[in-house]
Amino acid sequence: MAVWYSNRTTGTMGWQAKAVIALGVLAVLLVAAVPVAFVVGVILMLLGHVIGGLALFGASILAAGAAVVIAGFSGVQQVRKLVRQQRYRIVQLRRGEYDFDS
Repeated sequence: MAVWYSNRTTGTMGWQAKAVIALGVLAVLLVAAVPVAFVVGVILMLLGHVIGGLALFGASILAAGAAVVIAGFSGVQQVRKLVRQQRYRIVQLRRGEYDFDS
């Protein structure tokens, strides 16, 4: 039985998997907030707060980029961990157990 299947059937998820999911959701939310921050930044600049508008937009881009990078790295580590836990079996078939016809 595969590791992911046994985890799915038991219904328990480790704190590391929950953290990876939370980081992914946070990254998606921050990326979705970038256009909103841009609109708010433009409104601030139209009202005369140029530095504040640029700072808001720049900070939203930096936060979204950092969240995406962190979520990506943690996701890669989680996948590597799952692959390391996987036990591969090699089964040798006898003559009657396979067919060459396609």
